[in-house]
Amino acid sequence: VTETNNVRTVTEEGDDAKCSFHHRMFLEPQEKKRSMKALVIKQAKKTCSCTPTKVKDCVFGFFPILRWLPKYKLREDLLGDLMSGVIVGVLLVPQSIAYSLLAGVEPIYGLYTSFFASLIYCIFGTSRHISVGIFGVTCLMMGQVVDREMERAGYDLEPAVLSVPPGAAAHVNTTFSPLNGTWQEMLCDRSCHAITVAATVTFLAGVYQVAMGFFQVGFVSVYLSDSLLSGFVTGASFTVLTSQVKYLLGLDIPRSGGIGSLIVTWINIFKNIHKTNICDLITSFLCFLVLIPTKELNERFKSKLKAPIPIELVVVVAATLASHFGKLKETYGSSISGHIPTGFLPPRPPDWTLIPNVALDAVAIAIIGFAITVSLSEMFAKKHGYSVRANQEMYAIGFCNIIPSFFHCFTTSAALAKTLVKESTGCRTQVSGMVTSLVILLVLLVIAPLFYSLQKCVLAVITIVNLRGALRKFKDLPKMWHLSRVDTVIWGVTMAATALISTEIGLLVGVCFSMLCVIFRTQRPEAPLLGWVAESETYESLSAYKNLQTKPGIVVFRFEAPLYYINKECFKSTLYKQTGVNPVWVKAAKKKAAKRMLREKEVGSGDNQTSISMDFVSEPLGFHTIVIDCCAVQFLDTAGIRTLKEVCKDYREIDVHVLLAQCNPSVRSSLIRGEFFKEGEDHLLFHSVHQAVDFALGTQGHSGTSASK
Repeated sequence: VTETNNVRTVTEEGDDAKCSFHHRMFLEPQEKKRSMKALVIKQAKKTCSCTPTKVKDCVFGFFPILRWLPKYKLREDLLGDLMSGVIVGVLLVPQSIAYSLLAGVEPIYGLYTSFFASLIYCIFGTSRHISVGIFGVTCLMMGQVVDREMERAGYDLEPAVLSVPPGAAAHVNTTFSPLNGTWQEMLCDRSCHAITVAATVTFLAGVYQVAMGFFQVGFVSVYLSDSLLSGFVTGASFTVLTSQVKYLLGLDIPRSGGIGSLIVTWINIFKNIHKTNICDLITSFLCFLVLIPTKELNERFKSKLKAPIPIELVVVVAATLASHFGKLKETYGSSISGHIPTGFLPPRPPDWTLIPNVALDAVAIAIIGFAITVSLSEMFAKKHGYSVRANQEMYAIGFCNIIPSFFHCFTTSAALAKTLVKESTGCRTQVSGMVTSLVILLVLLVIAPLFYSLQKCVLAVITIVNLRGALRKFKDLPKMWHLSRVDTVIWGVTMAATALISTEIGLLVGVCFSMLCVIFRTQRPEAPLLGWVAESETYESLSAYKNLQTKPGIVVFRFEAPLYYINKECFKSTLYKQTGVNPVWVKAAKKKAAKRMLREKEVGSGDNQTSISMDFVSEPLGFHTIVIDCCAVQFLDTAGIRTLKEVCKDYREIDVHVLLAQCNPSVRSSLIRGEFFKEGEDHLLFHSVHQAVDFALGTQGHSGTSASK
């Protein structure tokens, strides 16, 4: 007898009758108002309303500096911000010059980029600790685009020395034809075109990032898992390292781009290894001997040092002095940085005609830039107990690319190494970024020309030494493998594709492979049988735990994945394997046995075979009820609903009942919409496995009593 809030099962023993009640929870669903018109009107009113408070919140939200700067605490925060800003600025000067080579542009543009990025992020950013500026991976991606477009434009020569005399600095923005101009004009023209390409890509990347913030599509970053990003950065680090080897050896070989550039570059290096410049090689070796041990000391004793030793700046100054007074370029033919002009160039818009050529390249750069920036800002905000807004961070990094693109800059993003330095040296607020920009401004206005004699091999050493963090990920592989083999495989595939194919394709391969891993894990999920934990209402996996009990005649089965078109066949085959009964085969065997019986009767066969056939038809299965635990089934699609219907129907035809337990509201709603239940059967949907098992035991007891009577 079924009542309103419970299911009553009547059992009888002899003359006495016993009633057991299996209580059901009565849940009244919420009424969902789905009036699209009302929703649109409500959203329009909310968006279009304009009040002084809303305008103020909008302005303060878009310019976070207006919130935190008036509340700035001079006594508590100024010293830490000054120290961290100066130290990061000192570190940024040599790195800015070095990464300019990686991006395929002249050193001055790296200084421009670091100056504008640090300043603009202070205005728009919400993170107090991240350092925004040049980043090796995005510089590498930028350099590949620049090289490709330079080749398309007819500039085939590798600029071994982009030395522009002081008198020619005013002509940097002048464009000449490389066929008709002089050698000096060609160099000037090549430099101008390179930064024009870089600025156009940077502008587009910034537009994409601002658009993602406006449309609130920060969810894109969820497809870039930590293992994927780590593998991508490590793979790109190999490409960065490879691109710098020619500077270490003083080789004048063309820069390779496109698919397989890493392999092609190494082939060219070994083909020209006999042309190695011994002076550059010795200088590189000496710089490694100084930089690596000092960097290790900085990391090992960072808790004891008030500030890290600015060894990169020391090496740059010492190498510049040695090159200048030793006349290494004139005597040994060493490749040097060349003239770095002071001051700022007039603003110049991107080249709009290049947009169709570089629009797709800017997408990958934009995604990597905002993914790294958002992840770092959230990580340090959580560590220091404040909050950041992901969409505002996308606006911030977008404007750090859009605005500087008019001032001869290339793409920027947050960088982990400099962020760690900034945090460890006492940074308290975004004022630290302002101090960093002032340090770089001092270099731009006064000191920059002094780096004329700096060898390019020194800059290459600085770039390679700063890759240590990414390359150290190999040491973490055993631990990563122990934690998650799938994440380790994703890391390896992304790293290999990025290094051996190309950075853009490597990123795409990593994303696609990650999605395939998710699909494969839901396609072949765990699906154990469950046993009862004594003296409780809990059911756990029989394959995972000992001393679990099973109820006679009841099989409890759990499917640990959504049930949809990809894994529906896996669900059925696993269920049949775990229960040991395929209802389709049982039905077919019964039909075959019944037909044999009929034939035997017709031909008058002996009673012995007939009795054997009858025994086969009535052979018990060992269980009468299957309880499917749906707690791990997040959703059902139409194929999943159809599969459940087929399973219930097939088992019902061999006198086995199928009960569903622990379905979430989404699954229940799907079952009801899919007409899974016949009229009056919705009470067979249980809120716990224990409740379903009790119901099955009571129902079978009632059936057994009725049959005996």
